[in-house]
Amino acid sequence: DATVRLMFAWAHHMKMFIRLAVFLAAVSAASFANALALGTAELSASKSLGCVLAEDALGYLDEDQFTRRFDLAVNGFSDDRVDVIYAKALGYIDGLLYGLSSSDSTEAMSRLQDFSTSQACSRAVNIGVSL
Repeated sequence: DATVRLMFAWAHHMKMFIRLAVFLAAVSAASFANALALGTAELSASKSLGCVLAEDALGYLDEDQFTRRFDLAVNGFSDDRVDVIYAKALGYIDGLLYGLSSSDSTEAMSRLQDFSTSQACSRAVNIGVSL
């Protein structure tokens, strides 16, 4: 069940990542470099969003909680900045899962759990959690 949930969440996030990749491919070289430049606020938002993505992959969030936490993490940013923040957050998750085979769901879940309970996540997303 956890493997199916993880694969479903990963597929959902990959669909969003593909949409982002198509968007970024359409941007000119100068705009592309500018779009990928992250300031302090964007980096903070991407860490918060990475925590939300990890908790979602672990099955801790229902759709409403995910949407609320996603919106909270990127509140105040324009759509093009949200795309960049989302790409960076996916990079955090990708980095956590780097080197794992698709059949190693136990280690994937362990890494996601460790990240979601880390000090970085407890500081970044301690709002809107319901038990």
